[in-house]
Amino acid sequence: MASHRRPKQPSRTRVTVLTTAAAAAVALSANVANAAPSEKPGKDEVKAKVDKLYEQAEQATEKLDGAKEKQQKLQKEISSLQDNVARGQEELNDLRDGLGSMASAQYRTGGIDPSVALFLSSDPDSYLDKASAMDQLSAQQVESLKKVQEKQRSLAQQRAEASEKLKDLADTRAELAKKKKEVQGKLGEAQRLLNSLTAKEKAALAAKEQERATRASERVDLGTTKAASGRAGAAFAAAQRAIGSPYVYGASGPSSFDCSGLTSWAYAQAGVSIPRTSEAQANAGTRIYSQSGLQVGDLVIFYGDFHHVGLYAGNGQVLHAPHTGAVVRYESIGNMPFQFGVRI
Repeated sequence: MASHRRPKQPSRTRVTVLTTAAAAAVALSANVANAAPSEKPGKDEVKAKVDKLYEQAEQATEKLDGAKEKQQKLQKEISSLQDNVARGQEELNDLRDGLGSMASAQYRTGGIDPSVALFLSSDPDSYLDKASAMDQLSAQQVESLKKVQEKQRSLAQQRAEASEKLKDLADTRAELAKKKKEVQGKLGEAQRLLNSLTAKEKAALAAKEQERATRASERVDLGTTKAASGRAGAAFAAAQRAIGSPYVYGASGPSSFDCSGLTSWAYAQAGVSIPRTSEAQANAGTRIYSQSGLQVGDLVIFYGDFHHVGLYAGNGQVLHAPHTGAVVRYESIGNMPFQFGVRI
């Protein structure tokens, strides 16, 4: 006799799983069909990304330069404090030795009651002279004790100050390492992008950069704008001698530069000391907010965070160290976001 039992129905859970899997498969096949093949970025896109990375690297470079400057300053201050502490300790030891000698002399001569010593003395006048000397010795002893106490307080203060500066130096060194790593990371990323280009594309970009540098450095019309001062003119003349020198982050001459390294080096050749970083240079003199008011040798500050600086060259041109991969050259002031000039 044939069985009339109904076939077993699939469970609701199993149906749901199968339906979901089928829908996913359909969606995946649709996405694969509609997906455009991944395209390798062209040289113009790579160039734009690399330029942005170079700008970010320069921002980090200026922070790196600031940390270096702070480190050098702290090291000098710590060295001076340590020298002062060493000399102060010698002076304190001398004061203590002198105080000890006085105490010993007082102990040797002051063991008998003064009235008894006077009664027993064969030469009362001589004793009275000695007693007067003992009074003076006691006054010297008090004065020496005060000097010892003052020297101890001074040494304690200087040691505490040196200790604080050593802690600050350790923090600065940590910041230095962090910023250096950040710069190297940005430059490494830029290099990886450039390496993704073909040899032909690399050559085209290099030729374009070379043409720009040559055109900017040799054919620029600087007009007839005068230097802001004798020292500004001397600084600008020094920077002109650096034209063609490569940009190297953290470098301050004489054969390679970063942006603030060039400007600080140029003014140093004119006998003028200015801060090392672009941010500090932005506050180093009188600000000139109008481009029309700029004169040759004025510092020109770019970008809202003041991370780039050059020297005004006249006729709307600046002389600067642009970025990694470029050389010291002239460039139109309009190629970067101008903030203000600074007259030293």
